[in-house]
Amino acid sequence: MVKIKINGKQIEVEEGLTILKAAKKLGIKIPSLCYHPDIPPTSACGICVVKLANQGNKYVRSCSMVVEEGMDIITHDSEINTVRKGVLELVLSAHPNDCLNCIRNGECELQTAAADFGVRNSKYDNIKQNHPRDESAGSIVLNPEKCIKCGRCVVVCQEMQKVHALGFVNRGFDTYFAPGAVSLKDSPCVDCGQCAAHCPVAAIYEKDQTREVEDAIDNADTYVAVQMAPAVRVALGEYFGLKPGDNITGKIYAAMRLMGFNAIFDTNFGADLTIMEEANEFVKRFTESNGTAVMTTSCCPAWVKYAEEYYPDLLDNISTSKSPHMMLAPMAKTYYSDKAHVDPFNIFNVSIMPCTAKKNEIRKNETMYSSGYKDVDVVLTTREFARMIKHYGIDVAGIEPEEADSILGEYSGAGTIFGTTGGVMEAALRTAYNIIAGSNMSNLDFEDVRGLDGVKKATIKILDKEVRVAVVNGLHNVDPVMQEIRAAKEKGENPPYHFVEVMACPGGCVGGGGQPYGPTNEVRLQRAGGLYNEDKNTVKHRCSHENENIKKLYDEFLGKPLGERSHHFLHTTYKADEKYNK
Repeated sequence: MVKIKINGKQIEVEEGLTILKAAKKLGIKIPSLCYHPDIPPTSACGICVVKLANQGNKYVRSCSMVVEEGMDIITHDSEINTVRKGVLELVLSAHPNDCLNCIRNGECELQTAAADFGVRNSKYDNIKQNHPRDESAGSIVLNPEKCIKCGRCVVVCQEMQKVHALGFVNRGFDTYFAPGAVSLKDSPCVDCGQCAAHCPVAAIYEKDQTREVEDAIDNADTYVAVQMAPAVRVALGEYFGLKPGDNITGKIYAAMRLMGFNAIFDTNFGADLTIMEEANEFVKRFTESNGTAVMTTSCCPAWVKYAEEYYPDLLDNISTSKSPHMMLAPMAKTYYSDKAHVDPFNIFNVSIMPCTAKKNEIRKNETMYSSGYKDVDVVLTTREFARMIKHYGIDVAGIEPEEADSILGEYSGAGTIFGTTGGVMEAALRTAYNIIAGSNMSNLDFEDVRGLDGVKKATIKILDKEVRVAVVNGLHNVDPVMQEIRAAKEKGENPPYHFVEVMACPGGCVGGGGQPYGPTNEVRLQRAGGLYNEDKNTVKHRCSHENENIKKLYDEFLGKPLGERSHHFLHTTYKADEKYNK
């Protein structure tokens, strides 16, 4: 422990802690625009400066300066506030300052800092940055004119995700971020959206499609169906004064009806459907290969795109099962439309997702049109949907909960936990065990694959068979696992794992690129806790194969898992798109 003094108060803190984190333990907020707990400090903005009274009132940047024995730290006084205000004014002098027209209005860290320091007018002339906007990707929009050069997006892309799509271009005042000399569409970008989730301003944001959905609702000839991903229900409430992890599923259903959606489904049902296909696919590969095959999950489109770019030689190891919302959507335009007597031509499917990569997934290849139409018409992120709810003047926290339309809305706890890292693996193993052993396991909780560790490994015993599994939490952890698999394949050796789950975003979908701003590990764990609680204490069944409406769907329409009709509607293909070797 280290003894220090902050604003006259003597405290002991852990060795290696930064001044900023030490101050936070005392409830003191030191402002910063570049610092984020997910990434190493860059010391770029300079707003976090503090004084060291024991070193002649020397100014240091608190985000990167580690505490030392005997430090006497002053975090706030009139002189420090004047310095911080001056830095803010300089930042604002190169910013458009069009807050009323900005997608981040009310959620902007720069706007908040300016308000906190009473910056109403900058004393410096405004200098416009003339950098082109990049909307080529279809999911993420880059607007360098609003860049404040904090460096978060570059560090997130290069270090946290290991994608290396974004970097700095030019020097000095002309510096801005960009995907090198190509468009974002042609870069290695995998659409994960972590750059947007961590950007403090509106220099990077998701392509907003709320107007398209509102227009569809207003069109009397359009039958608008909506589904919601597992992770959305434990995060959306944050926009309405609730805590991360508060599960407001029923309230969201009610809000959807008030907004005018014609049919309310739940992506958790699609997750149960995915498990039926994926678990059967895994069992088939595992048993037919006598335990020498490897299969990875496929529900994360950012991971799939990464694999197509960097591991084209291992695409055969990825499950061909579509992601949950891409399974449910064609069922809405075929099975449901027939039962509800609705022309599928008029059905407009909307998916509410925690993910920006889903926006491009819906047009990835011809299998995304398996219903004969575009299976999913629009994807909205959690952030977009929150804005849309506010357009309709709905107080989500205050309304009474309702139920989904049960035909494609009933779900198991296994479907719920899809939204967190390890959840897909846990859900799949519950059903895979049942397929092999003929009964459910005595303990349905796989604690070994839960939590935020980078790679979680476990061995599961099913009768006389041992299944080696790995769960990869975040893209920056995937390369060692995939290279292990590649090396074993090249040497003709048994694989290190039989089943691998990969989620591109830290924490899984609960930490997705389309979730509420300000992701931290604490928030991710709270959201995951909300899903685990529903799995264990709320739903009727905890296994996908026990979902009565899933059984009914197979009996009445699909036939059997991995059957001809299931393959047509519920499975996809992959195509190599090699960028660089790894």
